[in-house]
Amino acid sequence: MTFSPKQKIFSTRWFLDYGMITIGSFIMAVGYVYFITPHKIVPGGVYGLGIILHYLTKGMAIWPDGFPIGLFNLLVNIPLTYLGIRMLGPRFGVKTIYGFVSSSIFMDGITMMRVIGDAPLVQDVLLSCIFGGVLTGIGLGLIFKAKATSGGSDIVAMIITKYTRIPIGQMLIWVDMAIVFVALAAFKDWQIPLYSIIVIYITGRAVDLILEGANYNKAMVIISDEHEKIRDKIVIDLERGGTYLKGVGMYTNAEKHVIFTVVTRREVAILEEQIASIDPHAFITIMDASEILGEGFRSLKHKIED
Repeated sequence: MTFSPKQKIFSTRWFLDYGMITIGSFIMAVGYVYFITPHKIVPGGVYGLGIILHYLTKGMAIWPDGFPIGLFNLLVNIPLTYLGIRMLGPRFGVKTIYGFVSSSIFMDGITMMRVIGDAPLVQDVLLSCIFGGVLTGIGLGLIFKAKATSGGSDIVAMIITKYTRIPIGQMLIWVDMAIVFVALAAFKDWQIPLYSIIVIYITGRAVDLILEGANYNKAMVIISDEHEKIRDKIVIDLERGGTYLKGVGMYTNAEKHVIFTVVTRREVAILEEQIASIDPHAFITIMDASEILGEGFRSLKHKIED
């Protein structure tokens, strides 16, 4: 969770960020209301606890339809955010507060507008996990892209990390998994944590897709005695750049020129064929590149501004 930079109110960036938070909160709420909540899936976080409480209180005189999940999120996040500011400093900012307030309103608002609030849109649980995870991930991705957070378990994990020195990523996983097993104890159904883990994974992948984009680039490391000819194929034929790295063979102890370059998926096959014709014994390593920033690709400046 990052420090919130000062931002001019009503600037273009301000409208874009709050627009993304609003749209992201709505999409996330749709994912929960139509796909996740009806099947009692608990994908961690404060919303997961809200789903557990919602079903445990269903049928009670004061809450016959179950305690509202959005209201629970709001009631829990307000003191958590205050506690986070007191213990960790002003890291959360107005955007995070707006994020959990808007998502709470959308969550309960959409539920109230439905004829049967807890009716699943799709009866198939696995299909609901997939679509619920994708929608939730897209919504969270847009919120994160606006430099905000979802609050809740993020704040709890950061507070525990401060005093235990456990990495924040690991702590987030442990906190969410603990909530998943609370659901197991509450509903006594082994299918719920298993489906919940599927949703957690799909949500994470969808968040990565929103933050990093769909990337079809490949990083290639090429070692060959014919490095100059291969360099010409990359620079002249493919019109790509690259970098020479100095290397030493572990067996021969001879100096090597190592080529590092990034190409598209289509260009990988072209370059492999060209290298095979130049040096069939070349050593090639091809790696997935989750994000490429720099000349010839998306610039770092544009990413920060988006």
